[in-house]
Amino acid sequence: MSHTFDPTILREYDIRGIIGETLEADDARAIGRSFGSMLRRARGSRVAVGYDGRQSSPMLEHALVEGLTASGCDVVRVGLGPTPMLYYAEASADDVDGGIQITGSHNPPNYNGFKMVFQGRPFFGADIQQLGEVAAAGEWEDGTGSVIDRPLIDAYVERLLEGLDGIDPASLADIRIGWDAGNGSAGPALEKLVARLPGEHHVLYAEVDGTFPNHHPDPTVEANLADLRALVADKQLDFGIAFDGDGDRIGAIDGEGRVIWGDQLLMIYAQDLLQRRAGATIIADVKASRALFDHVEAHGGKPVMWKTGHSLIKSKMKETGAPLAGEMSGHVFFADTYYGYDDALYAGVRLIAASARLGHSVTELRGAMPDMVSTPERRFQVDESRKFAAVEEVRDRLADSPAQVNATDGVRVTTDDGWWLLRASNTQDVLVARAESDSAAGLARLMQQIDEQLALSGLERGPQAEH
Repeated sequence: MSHTFDPTILREYDIRGIIGETLEADDARAIGRSFGSMLRRARGSRVAVGYDGRQSSPMLEHALVEGLTASGCDVVRVGLGPTPMLYYAEASADDVDGGIQITGSHNPPNYNGFKMVFQGRPFFGADIQQLGEVAAAGEWEDGTGSVIDRPLIDAYVERLLEGLDGIDPASLADIRIGWDAGNGSAGPALEKLVARLPGEHHVLYAEVDGTFPNHHPDPTVEANLADLRALVADKQLDFGIAFDGDGDRIGAIDGEGRVIWGDQLLMIYAQDLLQRRAGATIIADVKASRALFDHVEAHGGKPVMWKTGHSLIKSKMKETGAPLAGEMSGHVFFADTYYGYDDALYAGVRLIAASARLGHSVTELRGAMPDMVSTPERRFQVDESRKFAAVEEVRDRLADSPAQVNATDGVRVTTDDGWWLLRASNTQDVLVARAESDSAAGLARLMQQIDEQLALSGLERGPQAEH
């Protein structure tokens, strides 16, 4: 026997597809069989499995467990919850060798997928391609694994609360926070968490509903923060926190309704951490603001710019020993007193802690940041065969220019006006452009440079492409 996947579902960072079109129960079964076989060959034997609130997730979970046990792996079922709870199940237990979360993350309701960890490291890139090859060849181990249920939500919440260790709860008695779970899988854990936190808390959309009836659960899109912003304004709260569909990405609003973007949150976390870990390495992706890298340096840290992608960032953290990293997409990774994976609920707790330790409200911290003029991510369709080639062409043309060119991930070009970025998506047939300046006129000039370079490669920025 063997199994061939639709090639579109084997992504760089995870496996993701459309239910009934590119992703079925047979795929989940083959993923389990292949992952389990790879783990057994690496002398592992037990896999934690969790799932999100999408309507297709229980079906996929059932098939995945069948595949894992057929490979001879034992399965620890942790049930419905956010992706970081699955990561916690793998990181905190000595008897677990790998983990798989069934989740469509921030994608529309008809999507679903799998995020994986393998013996304590991210499972991505070449690993996912190898999994596809194992399935296509039918090179599976045989066995009869066991299945146990291990509810973890209470232990997980207890661990989240350790993010406030060392802070007097009385000093937080007056804090007032809004939370938006977006009907995602973080809802039940969030309700348990806020019941234990000091202060006053108002929660939106904690009921898990895989149809996402209130708004799309992607906190990096400002329109999805409208209800949270209204809550903060109506109740005159100190700030608000939002999560994506599986609780590994954070978004935030300050008390004045301003968005605190992923790189701005990282500025707060870095300032707090560097008070205790002088000289620490802080990693951010190539889409992050210049203000962040300057901020880390100003507070005695060592800023490192790295490739976009939560798996790539986690791997770089292990390589450098960095205690903190983050992405524009709202993935934040703490490895100082936590496990190094992206956990938006923990990031919410650490925002409370940072504000307390720094002695400033979240609104004050946001207000102290420089006002940069920037574009959102501009994503536009490009033929798969051209996307990487076009970026290389741009890089080659700029090799002798006076501009500073960083080729860590695509091309990030720094000029007197600021910087612009052009990179190929690892998961879609799109190019991603972004620019940042001190002024609107400077931003216009930067965008003109992007368009000129695209034209030289026979391309142009088209309509915004969906994630």
